[in-house]
Amino acid sequence: MERLFSLLTLLLFGYGIRAQELAKADLIIANGKIINMDNGSFVEQGHVVIKDGSIIDITNDINNYTAKQVLDASGKFLMPGLWDMHMHFGGGDTTLSENKDFLSLYIAHGVTSIRDMAADISNSVVQWRDEVNNNQLTGPRIFTSGPKLEGYKPVWRGVLEVGTPKEVEQALDSLQRLGVDFVKITENTLKPDIYLYALKAVKSKGLKSSAHIPSTLSLKEVIDAGLNSVEHVSYAYNAGVPEAPYYFKLRQEEKLTSQQLSDSLNQHFHKDYAQKQYRYMAQKNVFITPTLLGSYIIAHLDENSHADDEYLKYIGQGIKNTYSWRVDRAKNVDPETIKERHAHYERVSKILPVLQEQGVKIMAGTDAGYLNSFVYPGIGIHEELALMVKAGLTPLQALRASVVNSPQFLGLTEYGAIGKGKRADLILLEKNPIEDISATRNIHTVIVNGKVFDRPQLDKLLQDVAAKNVSDR
Repeated sequence: MERLFSLLTLLLFGYGIRAQELAKADLIIANGKIINMDNGSFVEQGHVVIKDGSIIDITNDINNYTAKQVLDASGKFLMPGLWDMHMHFGGGDTTLSENKDFLSLYIAHGVTSIRDMAADISNSVVQWRDEVNNNQLTGPRIFTSGPKLEGYKPVWRGVLEVGTPKEVEQALDSLQRLGVDFVKITENTLKPDIYLYALKAVKSKGLKSSAHIPSTLSLKEVIDAGLNSVEHVSYAYNAGVPEAPYYFKLRQEEKLTSQQLSDSLNQHFHKDYAQKQYRYMAQKNVFITPTLLGSYIIAHLDENSHADDEYLKYIGQGIKNTYSWRVDRAKNVDPETIKERHAHYERVSKILPVLQEQGVKIMAGTDAGYLNSFVYPGIGIHEELALMVKAGLTPLQALRASVVNSPQFLGLTEYGAIGKGKRADLILLEKNPIEDISATRNIHTVIVNGKVFDRPQLDKLLQDVAAKNVSDR
């Protein structure tokens, strides 16, 4: 009996030591199929161990860990959370609450990081960014440009108007005080020489730049001045026309109609010349965000007015009111114009695989938010990915554009893969998105900075936004 007691004591003591030796974790995602974002393969029944918002281990044996929560991911596919690298908060102070609702829409659709490309509520956006980073607000991680740089008398609201080198420097100083993550520059009224000066000044301050390209400047000129990212694929298409600045100059002088300009660009696009430009982009590590979705929607308004979109219940009336300017511009056109819109979208979108082949890093962004009609925060990234695949990218290439290339642009090494030391922003899918890009829509669970949002919680985020919009009417 004494011997039995001693044996039991020894066993219990040994168990106690074992329990004390177990490493503590916040969350274990067990038995999932972990997607390798390099080649699209996956590890069967891997276990991802998470603590303090980071992945601390990927293991076949979880017996060495004790966790507050264990999520059984059997039969599910695990990948990094999605990024939307081109969206807009905005619409004025009266729409602040509606803009803030975007955060829930993004999380509900597996988007764990977003890049705000400038508008007129930047102070609030910076506050939301900081609150998300400090775990005071639920939402995707936000990277913002603050107000963008433009010329005098701009068409956009909330911009920093610059027309001299001194004004550029003052504007950049104000953006640095605001704490922006990069700088956005557009070209509607900005003089070309000041545009180039701005790019050089941004670079000299150690900041990243994203921009539209002035019609009178070549792609090489803006790259050599320091551009880091081209926004919208149409600018890359124009770069494939050697005489593009000449034709745009004629249009500015009203010697060409808009239709004649379009015809000239289409007739003089040279794939070989374009490939040379794109190789230079790749050589200089210049990224591009195509934003296909907005162009597709406007080009096909004749087929779908979007007036009955189910998703509109998640969009506040103030934001919906900003949609009209693009819709109204697209109305009342003749059948020939509609036909050309369709054809032009197809021509421009088809250069995506050409960019990919030449080594340009493509980022996935939607242009969602205010002004851009029916380009919805959240669901939009899934539609953008589908259009990228339709244009000729593989599902893996499209996914890498979102979850790998996006953080690379910002120089963030804690993203882009599922591995030790990586941030625990993850999505658990019912099906394999490498085989079918539409699988990104079948979300089982979203993990944001280590916090789990299961399907009922994701649905609740959507329901709360919809209910709020009903009550605000």
